[in-house]
Amino acid sequence: MTSGQLATLTGHFLIAMPNLAEPPFSRGVALLCQHSEDGAVGLLVNQLSEYRFGDVLAQMRLECVDSELADAPVLIGGPVQQERGFVLHRDPGDWESSYRVNDDWSVTTSRDILVAMAAGEGPRQAIMALGYAGWDAGQLEQELMANAWLTAEACGRVVFDTPLEERWSAAAGLVGVDPRQLSGYAGHA
Repeated sequence: MTSGQLATLTGHFLIAMPNLAEPPFSRGVALLCQHSEDGAVGLLVNQLSEYRFGDVLAQMRLECVDSELADAPVLIGGPVQQERGFVLHRDPGDWESSYRVNDDWSVTTSRDILVAMAAGEGPRQAIMALGYAGWDAGQLEQELMANAWLTAEACGRVVFDTPLEERWSAAAGLVGVDPRQLSGYAGHA
């Protein structure tokens, strides 16, 4: 990699270090959906909102046939555009407004995925988040140099099989780190 190239972290987790205490990033895990020299966009996958999936569907005048899905939590995806919904899912599907993060992950913002999910026909593995996290050009790189985040390749097991309150530790465990053993300050040699 030359000095002018940026190593992309698209499809990776950002795992908040203990010194990153501002909500909603405190103990946060974000899946980076885009990362380039122009900046980065991600969705937090472990911050609970006050809403349930059924609440969102009811607001859109959709009825959910699956009571378990209706009771699924809606997450805080980040502090930007919190009125906008994002569905992070594994099966790519053929949705009206979908962005393919990589071979494993897609993000869809169109109503058709919600209609399909409400009818029990949506992706098998999906989470809904309101809002997103965004970083301007160079901002994420500065935060990484300041030791605000750990990085790890995103893992579906952490997002879909790990309880919300354990995702931070589980994500850090992907790189062999127990975040409870980390200090709340950064140092540079």
